[in-house]
Amino acid sequence: MKIIIRERDGVVILDLEGNITIDASNLIETIGEVLKEKTKDIVCNFEGVNVIDYVGVSLVAVMYKNVLNQKGRIKLYNVPVHVAKLFAAVGLNKVFEYYSSEDEAVAEIKKDKRTTEKLKQQLRRKFKRIPFKAVVEYKQSLSKDFIHKGTIVNLSAKGALVSAEHVFSFGDLLIVRLHLMPGPGVIEVNAKVVWIDEDREIFEGLPEMGLEFYDISTEKQRQIIQFVERHLTHSSQQ
Repeated sequence: MKIIIRERDGVVILDLEGNITIDASNLIETIGEVLKEKTKDIVCNFEGVNVIDYVGVSLVAVMYKNVLNQKGRIKLYNVPVHVAKLFAAVGLNKVFEYYSSEDEAVAEIKKDKRTTEKLKQQLRRKFKRIPFKAVVEYKQSLSKDFIHKGTIVNLSAKGALVSAEHVFSFGDLLIVRLHLMPGPGVIEVNAKVVWIDEDREIFEGLPEMGLEFYDISTEKQRQIIQFVERHLTHSSQQ
């Protein structure tokens, strides 16, 4: 497969030409090089794609995962009807957003960047730093056992900032056990990864991830609020 690399307003445009099949491994290699050497904002032009098979679909899925793992953004435009139908058959239509033009795709990248920055600001306000350490266990929603453990750095009624050796990817759904001692004890909640920062080592040299609680009961939320308020009160009196 032929890939033409262009740059526009800090975004890399990849013009794809040919077939996305088992012989298109250079797509993954190119994505990796762009992420490492140029930018994490990528737009793919599918207008020149003639054929894509199920191996090719797997390559596209890997491409998407690699960009997300690097906290990047990727958009597609000029996606042919036959490609869109195949993506829909395997569920990739729920992952990718298609745009009719390069202008639209690049504009959406810029919009996403602004939204991400706003989210970071909201998280900074939401996760007030509280001088305490609390144990947290967590797993993916469909996993059987709680195999991961970390430390809560910040906690609020809406989420937590967690420092741990293993952090999940943006958007992953987890089940989390918060060890809030001496009371209320262990609280189990559903959480979504809304922020990851594997590069900044500001807490015991470990990466961090921001979790946002969802489907949390009123009682559990009340217990977390009371715990945070007690700790803040105790800290202010010291």
